[in-house]
Amino acid sequence: MERTEQKKRIFSGVQPSGNLTIGNYLGAIKNWIPMQDEFECLYCVVDLHTLTVRQNPAELRQRSLNLLALYMACGLDPQKCILFLQSHVSAHSELAWILNCYTYMGELNRMTQFKDKSAKHSDNINAGLFTYPVLMAADILLYQTELVPIGQDQKQHLEIARDIAERFNNVYGDTFTIPEPYIPKIGAKIMSLQEPEKKMSKSDENENAYVFILDKEDAVLRKFKRAVTDSEREIRYDEVNKPGVSNLISIYSAVTGKTFSDIEKEFDGRSYGDLKEVAGQSVAEMLRPVQQKYNDLTANKDYLNSILKENSEKAAYMARKTLSKVQRKIGLLPRS
Repeated sequence: MERTEQKKRIFSGVQPSGNLTIGNYLGAIKNWIPMQDEFECLYCVVDLHTLTVRQNPAELRQRSLNLLALYMACGLDPQKCILFLQSHVSAHSELAWILNCYTYMGELNRMTQFKDKSAKHSDNINAGLFTYPVLMAADILLYQTELVPIGQDQKQHLEIARDIAERFNNVYGDTFTIPEPYIPKIGAKIMSLQEPEKKMSKSDENENAYVFILDKEDAVLRKFKRAVTDSEREIRYDEVNKPGVSNLISIYSAVTGKTFSDIEKEFDGRSYGDLKEVAGQSVAEMLRPVQQKYNDLTANKDYLNSILKENSEKAAYMARKTLSKVQRKIGLLPRS
């Protein structure tokens, strides 16, 4: 795949660590769909990054394939963007080793995510956990990425990727594109159904707090029915004083396109139970075609594997150009 001059290149990597929620869908993935036409997009399932924590091999393979299928079911088109597995492009690991030699211990020591994960996995503080940001830098720099969609928790990792790239460029001349943060159009901010002051998270211990994209309709309706509201009766949007009701209004608005004021009028004089039921039904209806497409895709593993093969070859071709340039500049003999 040759570089498209008119379009800037975006790289985003996601770990196959479990199910995605409606917060992931309404807050991010839904907005990636139009980006496929505006940018040259690479979406990578970063399976190598998961290895810092012990994995069940069979489950990891299944989750990786399922995440690819789920992205496609949500609307990502492998003909418009490149969807691939990190481990299928060996240049990620090769460049990571080289960049390790241009990264300082002090920089890695300052990474807050290393400190957080070390605390959570104190029985397995491995070298991979420590050098995780270098592999992430390799992921980004391999593709001469110009824009990286990031959240607040990833700012440090992009900053170190930029530092490594600038350090290498200063020694060997123009080699890597210096990536910039990309703040995508913000979708709906979907909060926990049980603790609406915090974001919905798939890792929440309370299963009633989140709705997975793949949740069956009865589970969706049950979780909305149990959603936390307040002791008042009025249905109005007020994040400060009515976070639970406001979250339900926000979800219903994101699914239907209705404004908050339209929703307030629709439910004037009605009960919280009505709002929960209607919001839950709207989410279940939104998820139905996504789930159907996902089921169709996962039932055809040969097709999914063909998509992986084709897209991984495209990504490997792009990555090889950067890796060859790096290897030549640092003095490694070219492959015959």
